[in-house]
Amino acid sequence: MSHESTEPETGPDTPEDAAPAPLLTLRDGLPPVTDTDEGLSKAAAAIAAGTGPVGIDAERASGYRYSNRAYLIQLRREGSGIWLIDPIELTTMEPLVEALEGTEWILHAATQDLPCLNDLGLYPAALFDTELAGRLLGYPRVGLGTLVETVLGFTMLKEHSAADWSTRPLPDAWLEYAALDVEVLVELRDALADELVAQGKDAWARQEFDWLRGFEAPVRTDAWRRTSGMHRVRGRRGLAAVRELWLERDRIAQQRDVTPSRIIPDAAIVAAAQELPKDKASLLGLKGFHGRGAERYVSSWLKALDRAATMPEDDLPVRSPRSDGPPPPRAWADKDPVAARRLALAREAINALSEERNLPAENLLTPDFLRRTMWTPPGTRDPGALLDGIIEILSGFGARGWQIALTAPLLTDAVLQADNES
Repeated sequence: MSHESTEPETGPDTPEDAAPAPLLTLRDGLPPVTDTDEGLSKAAAAIAAGTGPVGIDAERASGYRYSNRAYLIQLRREGSGIWLIDPIELTTMEPLVEALEGTEWILHAATQDLPCLNDLGLYPAALFDTELAGRLLGYPRVGLGTLVETVLGFTMLKEHSAADWSTRPLPDAWLEYAALDVEVLVELRDALADELVAQGKDAWARQEFDWLRGFEAPVRTDAWRRTSGMHRVRGRRGLAAVRELWLERDRIAQQRDVTPSRIIPDAAIVAAAQELPKDKASLLGLKGFHGRGAERYVSSWLKALDRAATMPEDDLPVRSPRSDGPPPPRAWADKDPVAARRLALAREAINALSEERNLPAENLLTPDFLRRTMWTPPGTRDPGALLDGIIEILSGFGARGWQIALTAPLLTDAVLQADNES
């Protein structure tokens, strides 16, 4: 679930003396938590007997647990009310899988919740993402609370968004907060769907939602390179120390099911990679290796550092690994001035179209798709063949049909203009 920031809701067009929007409350009160197989069968029967789409949300324990599992699932459907499902103690999710078969799911920020729902065997037959709908409609802020207030006229509680949802039992205040996340999802979906039709963007939205159904969370390669402060580490052996310590911390965190930063922070990894201590006393003298249980793993940290110290030169990591993608845009002017001009022209055209169609430029075309296409466009300069080639490239990247129809002609013009200017 994508929750709200704490920035103020008022703006230059909001009268200071305007009455605040009423607080959203649960129309049917707080339901009990379903945490037994018998209870799940009852919940599934009620949901199956309801009508229309199903509002769904999931709460994870990000920042507390290593896993991305769902610790609470909230569902609401017309005629069945709200159900709060605790999947941790359940032996099967099959009754819910069957109850949701063929239904449209309503989620907010579907890419956040779909992976943990998929892990439970829950896959949507169709879906509507209220956050993505808000982006396509040009809303400047698309958090759930803002959209509910802007579109439906209710304010939402903002507490507990960063709570540890692996806590048991879950406090009633947390459960109420979670239930409110699905209280008006159906109404929000209907209002946004009407706006999409009015703006002529409903076909775009359907393509986006169909694409989301097959969404899989990307697997990050070399995730250790995202260690905060790693730029301060010098030399390839220092980089090896960062990698080995990061991998060891990740192994421990996975084993204990806690977020890695609760074992040792990134700052501790960087400090150890800079100093490369060889004994317990030197290691424990570094900032970050006190508390949090770090000391209990001293032998693990020292073994990781020893692996880095004795690693053959050919196995040491390099600062910037080779990539199959284009170089950073800032380097284009030196490496390929014509490509740099292509990119500038394409960006200018897409930004103009973004303003005209009232939606973010990144939703018109994924920035990485744009960069890759402009770095290595098709070799032909016949306008028709070039357009066909760019369409093929964008399709291969996974751009949706509506995006290709709007942006491929702009990219074709950018390539031809940049060549003519060179």
